[in-house]
Amino acid sequence: MRLQTKLILIICSFLSIVIISLGSIFYYIMTTALEDQIGTRALKVAETVANMPDIRHAFQTSDPSKAIQPIAETIREKIDAEYIVVGNREGIRFSHPLPERIGKEMVGGDNGPVLEGQSIVSKAIGSLGPSLRGKAPIFDEQGQVIGIVSVGFLTEDIDSITYAYQSRIEVISLIVLIIGLIGSILIARNVRSSIHGLEPKEIGELYTEKQAILQTIREGIIAVNRDGIITMVNRYALQLLQLPLSAKITGRHIEDVIPNTRLTEVVRTGEADFDHEMLIGDHDVIVNRVPIVSRKHGVTGAVSSFRSKSELYRLAEELSQVKRFAEALRAQTHEFSNKLYVISGLIQLESYQEAVDLISKESDVHQNWVQFIMTEIPDPMIGGLLIGKFNHAQELKLTFEIDSESSFRDIPEEIDRNLLITIIGNLIDNAMEAVLAVEVQTMPYVKLFLTDLGDDLIIECEDCGIGIPEDLGNAVFEKGFSTKEGENRGIGLALVQHAVRKLNGYITFHKNLECGTVFTVAIPKHPTSTERSPDRDPGIPTTDN
Repeated sequence: MRLQTKLILIICSFLSIVIISLGSIFYYIMTTALEDQIGTRALKVAETVANMPDIRHAFQTSDPSKAIQPIAETIREKIDAEYIVVGNREGIRFSHPLPERIGKEMVGGDNGPVLEGQSIVSKAIGSLGPSLRGKAPIFDEQGQVIGIVSVGFLTEDIDSITYAYQSRIEVISLIVLIIGLIGSILIARNVRSSIHGLEPKEIGELYTEKQAILQTIREGIIAVNRDGIITMVNRYALQLLQLPLSAKITGRHIEDVIPNTRLTEVVRTGEADFDHEMLIGDHDVIVNRVPIVSRKHGVTGAVSSFRSKSELYRLAEELSQVKRFAEALRAQTHEFSNKLYVISGLIQLESYQEAVDLISKESDVHQNWVQFIMTEIPDPMIGGLLIGKFNHAQELKLTFEIDSESSFRDIPEEIDRNLLITIIGNLIDNAMEAVLAVEVQTMPYVKLFLTDLGDDLIIECEDCGIGIPEDLGNAVFEKGFSTKEGENRGIGLALVQHAVRKLNGYITFHKNLECGTVFTVAIPKHPTSTERSPDRDPGIPTTDN
């Protein structure tokens, strides 16, 4: 059964129960009140008749009914009662609507309390049928009960009055029920429209799917309503907020959980905010904020998604590694293609000795490089990177040298190799670009020095490029900043700085004596604190992201 039909049936059923209950209660109250009113009226008339002097004096005559009957009938006709019966202590009637019943005994069996001097209202079956009657005693001058006055209204007359009211109640109830039916249809349609025509089962399935999707998204998601109260948060957001997964933060204000957030500003203005950097706990995150807009184009809340910058940098570095690998393969292929052409030409010219010498020379150079790297830089990831950079430099007609005193064998296991590759690879790429930017270059070169002596890993990259103006300072480490023209620049040194900070090291640079720039990175082998000392970190900007 559809939700709309269920709502109509439930509302109509509930409304019917309420209407029937209220109608029955009202009918009962009305019937009881009517009977009380008629009984009180009958009793008052009976007491009035019993206190009439003419009635009392008539009891002292030889034929009381001759005086009492006209008085009783006159009063009965005025009050529209069914009967007014006056009788003596023995219950013999002195008046009755039917004259032939005068002189006969009163019927009903409820005269006992009246003969004792009490006025009563009772229901009994008299000679005219079931009736509601009021009875009062007649006292003589000595206060003795000498007779009884009974004023009665037939119950069938009372029922006819209540039936008239009952019909009105039924008509009113039917009208209310019809209005309720129309209202229930309108309510059901409005509910169906509000939930986009979905059935409860479909809503439940969508909710389950939404929860599963939110928990699998590798981004923190927080939603708030128009008052800034958190309505939804996923597991990854709790991790970035450094809260236990069992923490219940829904129902709290967003400012109590994330101070200085701009989510409430987005709710107020209705304007989205993309790729904004901020600090949440110990994490640098990239935040996107989007308002939630209703179908009537009103802002009902906002959703914020945020992700750790370190993960974004890691993804960027993985892409960069793939790019470097592809470039290295391309450079190696191009370089060896040229050498193969030379060897092929020498063979065709029958210069066999020259071909052999060239092959031996290239083989020796390559073997010497490989042998040096395998001995002094045994880490396969770093070694593979340097060989790729060497081949790339040959294609660019650059001299890429590794200082013969370099040694990078003592690298602790806890140091992330991916971060080291990020640092070394981006420094070399940046140096090569700086060298190529010089229009006239006699000896274009890039030198790399690596050492693991002492308590730090030292990485020094030297180039004879265009250099860095002194007035720029640490601005070169800002994301998007570059002294070179073109798009997608200003990322390499930002990645280097980020990786250095993750390893609790520091980076500096200074102008080379001859030309270009020298970058120096120092990374502690066994850091004792996660905090960097300011005097060891002169190359890192102190401004917050």
